[in-house]
Amino acid sequence: MVSEHLFAARQRMLNQHLRARGITDERVLAAMQRVPREEFVPEALRPHAYDDRALPVEFEQSISQPYTVAFMAQAAQLEGQGRVLEIGTGTGYGAAVLACLVAEVFTVERWPELCNTATQRLERLGFRNVVTKLGDGSLGWAEQSPFDAIIVAAAAERLPAAFFDQLSEGGRIILPIGEPGSGQTMFRFTRRNGELQEESLGMFSFVPLVCDQ
Repeated sequence: MVSEHLFAARQRMLNQHLRARGITDERVLAAMQRVPREEFVPEALRPHAYDDRALPVEFEQSISQPYTVAFMAQAAQLEGQGRVLEIGTGTGYGAAVLACLVAEVFTVERWPELCNTATQRLERLGFRNVVTKLGDGSLGWAEQSPFDAIIVAAAAERLPAAFFDQLSEGGRIILPIGEPGSGQTMFRFTRRNGELQEESLGMFSFVPLVCDQ
């Protein structure tokens, strides 16, 4: 049962932080309303679950602010029967939102403890169409490709080659690119006739994408 405080905070998030800032995809808004963000943050931070800001989690990582999660989902132009690869599972919040929007979500996390707790949390909350994997996110997930969209919740210095190889024709990659600590530019890459069309979507701030190689 959601407390009155959290219910009111969730409605404020939808109206003041998402709709007011240009999130217009009603499917994305419905997904953001459905997923209980308080289940994905540390217990002490639950009263702030619907603040429009990133919150710290284990291993010096963070859960992205709601606007960023909604923005990336909207930018990916997702369809109900789609297959999505998420890089950077974190607490599992982004994967849960994506699970409300597409048929299958495959998500990769490099920290074992985060991967394990996210897997358990997603199962407990009933998100059955999410598959998690422990590994180097920059390598994607070749065995499950191709994907209709690849959404990367960490900043890279450049587009990893594996993402292009694993993207279906017409598919989209949503990826922040830039140096850590200075803000990054969000890009949407769309695969057309074997090439990538590039669009800049504005400035954001992410933790770096850590590669094992």
